[in-house]
Amino acid sequence: MTMIHNDRRPRLLFLTVALACSLSILSPHLSAQVSPEEHAKHHPEQAKGGNEKGGGMTGGGMMGGEGGGMMGGGMGGMMEKMGAPKPKEMYPQLMDLPDLPMEERASIEQEAHQRMMQGTQLLSDGLDELSIAAATDDFQTMQNATAKMREGLAQFESGLAAHRAIAEGKAPRNVALQWFKREMNLLPPATAEPGFRLFGMTLFHTSIMAVLVTFAAAMIWMYFFKMRRAAALMEKLATAAPSTIDSPPRPASSGSPAIVAAAPAVSESPPAAQMARGSATVAADCCAETEAECATEDVSSDRADISTGLLRVARRKLCRLRVARIYQETVDVRTFRLVACHGGALPFSYLPGQFLTLTLPTGEKPIRRSYTISSSPTQGYYCEITVKREDQGAGSRYLHDKVKEGDTLEVQAPSGKFIFTGKEADSIVLISGGVGITPMMSITRALTDMAWHGEIYFIVACRDPEHFIFESELKTLQQRHSNLHLHVAMSRIKEPIDGYQAGRLSKELLAEWVPDPASKLIHICGAPPMMDSTKQMLAELGVPTEKIQIENFGSQQKPLVKAVEREKAGPAAVTETATTVNFATSNKSTQFLPDETILEASERVGVEIDYSCRTGTCGVCRVKLLAGQVTMEVEDGLEPEDKEAGMILACQAKSTDNVVIEA
Repeated sequence: MTMIHNDRRPRLLFLTVALACSLSILSPHLSAQVSPEEHAKHHPEQAKGGNEKGGGMTGGGMMGGEGGGMMGGGMGGMMEKMGAPKPKEMYPQLMDLPDLPMEERASIEQEAHQRMMQGTQLLSDGLDELSIAAATDDFQTMQNATAKMREGLAQFESGLAAHRAIAEGKAPRNVALQWFKREMNLLPPATAEPGFRLFGMTLFHTSIMAVLVTFAAAMIWMYFFKMRRAAALMEKLATAAPSTIDSPPRPASSGSPAIVAAAPAVSESPPAAQMARGSATVAADCCAETEAECATEDVSSDRADISTGLLRVARRKLCRLRVARIYQETVDVRTFRLVACHGGALPFSYLPGQFLTLTLPTGEKPIRRSYTISSSPTQGYYCEITVKREDQGAGSRYLHDKVKEGDTLEVQAPSGKFIFTGKEADSIVLISGGVGITPMMSITRALTDMAWHGEIYFIVACRDPEHFIFESELKTLQQRHSNLHLHVAMSRIKEPIDGYQAGRLSKELLAEWVPDPASKLIHICGAPPMMDSTKQMLAELGVPTEKIQIENFGSQQKPLVKAVEREKAGPAAVTETATTVNFATSNKSTQFLPDETILEASERVGVEIDYSCRTGTCGVCRVKLLAGQVTMEVEDGLEPEDKEAGMILACQAKSTDNVVIEA
């Protein structure tokens, strides 16, 4: 410890000598700043006493002697109160200096002078105490002495700044600002050069601002980048394969698998290739006509629309749809779910009970076939057709044997007037036979989707449970909707099974299942013999004819069968009528056979007239009547503008006059 003290003592003595030299250098400046005359000017009451006692500002009273004047009395009293609060800094007061009157400025000068004196006294006392403490290694006293010297220097500088601000005409606010910067260590070192400046900012501040601006720019760029990615994702979802947004498969009928297992195959128009060609090509694929988009028009006013949220129907518009799912309903019946090839909503809307007309590339020449829509129009993103495979049916065989999931089909927008939307009556009776259940299913699904409050009497006539189409779904709907009454008659069971009635549909069963049938609106769909017998039973129950609406699945006899029968009639049948039909475009003509339509006559002589349903509802067989008159039993496939243009339906048109057809 002795060695340490001996080492420190010379250093402390050197520090004491340095501080003494600094004070000696500072003393002339103090005298220059505060002269006796100036002191007497501001303190006239002390001038006489000070002169008499010889205290002065720098006399023996500086250390608190008897004749020390202001410093002797005031400073001595202040030093006796070292524990009192620190006097208020002078610099904040300078902020109000420009607004003070002259007499108050004088008081500030007096206070500034007093601070300089007090600061000088504190510096002197602190230096004396530091010298004594350094000789005795009293570190606590050394620390107190240096604190006293710092306080004295601060007071002296505050008073000096006030004097300079008033005497030299400097702005007091700038002086106060300089003090604040010095207290906050914001002033550059005295020896530092101005250096780089940009808009008054140092290199450090400029760098900070550059970093902040870069960060803000990066955040803005990231925001727009995310928005662009979100927009791209939405566009991708809109053009993605519709199978990704398809609803889960419906429960299949009992005794049959839910979905047809089909290996991926390259179809004639692969949807992936269609989407890869871009949105413009997809739009072209969607519509087979010349327009770039699927144009639509309003549904005619006499048809109620069940949903204002669906797209408007487009009459006879050709569009291409993609087969998204294939469901096996029964052994010989499949449901084909069709979606828009571009992945969005269907390019048309439809009403429950209407049908689609498909163009199928079978053989050398494509054929057109109409199939009733079995899905509900409340499902705006898909529609379904349910088709029974017929051994002699070219269209049904093509759909069952050739079409796979992912293939595309050309369809014509829905048509048909076998509809029920819930606005036509307060209750409905739906009687179906076999695959004639399809329009009834569309109506039932739509009514239950809308929570229709009317009573629905759904009567099914089929062979056995294995041929009951939509069995599982109908049971579920009956459980969920108390207004749906399901009744089933099966011709090939000998006793009731699971609530199903054994035997064919009869008048007694209709009377039992439907209360007051004469007051109900009744829809019938099925094979022609089944519909004829049902109409007869309803007539016996007193149901008016206008309350019954039927949907034909084609003529009772095939076209070739009817042609053969007419040929068997021989020339006598031809001579019974003298009327002829002339096909102007083809330059062919023939005489009408008994009860023959223009379409059937065209088939006999090899004139091609396109057709589909042969029941007068699809409108595919429209031709222009150039001369003569015809009669038509069904005109559903014609619009008012068609009639004004002289169009007729070849499958329905018959005549007892000579006619000329544009075909």
